[in-house]
Amino acid sequence: MTEEKFHFVGICGTAMGSVAAAMKDRGYQVTGSDQAMYDPMKSFLERKGVALSEGYAAENIPDDATTVIIGNAISRGNVEAEAVLNRRLLYRSLAETLKEYFLRGKNNFVVSGTHGKTTTASMLAWLFESAGRSPDYMIGGIPKNFSQGARFEGSEVVVLEGDEYDTAFFDKRSKFLHYLPQTLVINNIEFDHADIYASIDPIKLTFERLINIMPSEGCAFINGDEQNCLDVAQGAQCRVETVGLGESCEKQITDIVYEPDGSAFTVGGERYFVPMVGEFNVRNAAMATLAASNGGLTVAEIQKGLASFGGITRRQEERGTVREVTVVDDFAHHPTAIGLSVQAMRQRYPDRKIWVLFEPRSNTTRQNIFQTELAENLSQADEVILPEVPNPSKFKEEDRLDPEKLIADISATGTAASFVASTNEIVAKVASEAQAGDIIAVLSNGGFDGIHEKILRALEK
Repeated sequence: MTEEKFHFVGICGTAMGSVAAAMKDRGYQVTGSDQAMYDPMKSFLERKGVALSEGYAAENIPDDATTVIIGNAISRGNVEAEAVLNRRLLYRSLAETLKEYFLRGKNNFVVSGTHGKTTTASMLAWLFESAGRSPDYMIGGIPKNFSQGARFEGSEVVVLEGDEYDTAFFDKRSKFLHYLPQTLVINNIEFDHADIYASIDPIKLTFERLINIMPSEGCAFINGDEQNCLDVAQGAQCRVETVGLGESCEKQITDIVYEPDGSAFTVGGERYFVPMVGEFNVRNAAMATLAASNGGLTVAEIQKGLASFGGITRRQEERGTVREVTVVDDFAHHPTAIGLSVQAMRQRYPDRKIWVLFEPRSNTTRQNIFQTELAENLSQADEVILPEVPNPSKFKEEDRLDPEKLIADISATGTAASFVASTNEIVAKVASEAQAGDIIAVLSNGGFDGIHEKILRALEK
């Protein structure tokens, strides 16, 4: 039994809890705290023998703790963070902990980009799993092929969703700079996370730094159709493969066929099928396919795994159908992702009316940064409903998204659009106006006040 003793502040996050459990399995003493304890993570950690404290308090940190792991959601003012600093304890971020205890010497596959990280990383992890390689993985969602979003059991293969968001209140570098990539995927690079990036330039800089830590024996697969990706890869010391639909791409995706139940495509001279629709999912699948091939999987193994991929919760997930009206949940919130999501739904549900209920909830979409781009992409739907912007007072009035202007701009394109302030009013409107065959797509990176189930219940009545 090692004498190292770890305390996790914010332990109930998917990745935090999974790493805490893995460290307990390795023989370390582990304790943890969180503002609220919830299942399944609470029960999972208790079964592992991790001592838990609900709520934050300085006394939660054991007197003999040797290292404190501080979660990304923890900020200055948190009583445990303050206690760590006052006691001058050794503290680390989760990303640093992964690097030092789980990633050194491993075959690490890091999937990055503004969009598609979760889907591509989930596909890649499943390709290795279905081929019997039992990878460790950390994904910012719940893949339907797995029971949890993260797993660390000592595998030589590790698949990581690489987030460009900052690491911790004491480390403003991107998380992915800690992940020791051997194989890297960059799906795309666009402006996002306006709360920590002032423009696209610092975002490109952090991706340049990611490319710069790639080993010379490693390989980066980048989107060859996006100039930002090409820019950050200049000067790379590793092998770089451009992937995309354009003829200039070294790995060109060709012969795409879209069906309501999936998409077929060719890349690297081989034919694949993925049970997902939309161009962006084909791009995600092509990246996962090439990364898996680089990791030693055969074409047959990849074809089998890709065809049995179950998707991810909150990515075009059907939540239910009542009176032939289908409610779909989707995480899309960036303008580009919104447009691609609507495009995919048109391919999946041809000749059906598509409603989009969009909640501008992220720090970026609550501002007027994407005022024009949101209108352009939302107008691809048949009807759009916009609620009140959550907590608008966080931003100066001149910087806030203007919902009325957004509705006016969408309406000017010929798409029906309305501003309906409350969730209950939206539910009543949809339940009374939706017709058999309609698709109600709820787009939000949050819970949108449980609107999915509320609509289904209202339709039943």
